[in-house]
Amino acid sequence: MTNSHPITSSAWAPFRIAPCFSPRVWGRRDLRPWYDCVAAEGGEPIGEAWLTGDECVAASGDHAGRTLGALFAGNSEDLLGPSAAHCAGSPLLIKVIFAQEKLSVQVHPDDRMAQKYGDPRGKTECWYVLEADPGAQVACGLKPGVTLDEVKAGIEQGTLESSLNLLDVAHGEMIFVDAGTVHAIWPGSILLETQQNCDLTYRMYDYGRGRELHIEKSLEAIRFTTPSGKIFPSMLADRSILMDGEHFRVERVGVAGARSSASLACPVLPGENEPEKGLAYLFAAEGAARVAGPGFGAVELQKGGILAVPAASPEFFVEDRGELELIRITPRWPATGREQKWQ
Repeated sequence: MTNSHPITSSAWAPFRIAPCFSPRVWGRRDLRPWYDCVAAEGGEPIGEAWLTGDECVAASGDHAGRTLGALFAGNSEDLLGPSAAHCAGSPLLIKVIFAQEKLSVQVHPDDRMAQKYGDPRGKTECWYVLEADPGAQVACGLKPGVTLDEVKAGIEQGTLESSLNLLDVAHGEMIFVDAGTVHAIWPGSILLETQQNCDLTYRMYDYGRGRELHIEKSLEAIRFTTPSGKIFPSMLADRSILMDGEHFRVERVGVAGARSSASLACPVLPGENEPEKGLAYLFAAEGAARVAGPGFGAVELQKGGILAVPAASPEFFVEDRGELELIRITPRWPATGREQKWQ
């Protein structure tokens, strides 16, 4: 693929991405201290901070001011490496979810259903719990034995909640939400959501808020048995693998002062081939970091911030600037998925 401009040694150094804030009826009015974002007087609350959406803008480096959509459209090999052959455009959408009220009860289509209706991909996602109040819960899947007729009756009668499988959530936990899983996010937690780059949502029940429902498609999308739920982390010497699936891997990486970019890559696990160098995202769930290397200026990463590390990035170091909890997120492809351990 032809690049839109010549490459220099620092052209694809790690760069910070500015979030886009998405209004949602169930959101919060004030996202501080995570983000300096307060809803306008009389305006809709803010429910989501999109960290890697196509309209998000590079906030540092040679590409500052350009949207991710434009960068991926013109430079996919530089960003994704050999994996560009698997994906046209950005593969992942990463968000922080701020729920002040209950979200709708909803379901997402898988790839096959999405493509049936003209969309490129479905939506499998996972939630990493950044904060949780005592008693915070999410709904993930239907209770065993619930039938399609009971789901239909629950939608019609406003009792669908009684069919949902509820999970208590706590800081540091990971919940997998496979496509086809009926789910809902309730107040009391802040979640880091990693998903396929797709925003297809079929609402089944919305507490009378007047938004469009998608009953027929949601009933078609439902899978009554899925591997969704809490996941046990895989503990390695220098990291915890929180989620390792077909579409993405999410890791909590220890820094302990400073470490090189070469050491950030996940070691080859049993049953895997040596991975090709590809795109990674670094998210500060706590604390702060400094990323620097020869030939490019240092990039500061604060709590709630995210950096893109392109496949063509030069070598660099990550320095812990205080209480850093670093989350590393990488896209994956169905052929490289691994078996999960479910809770």
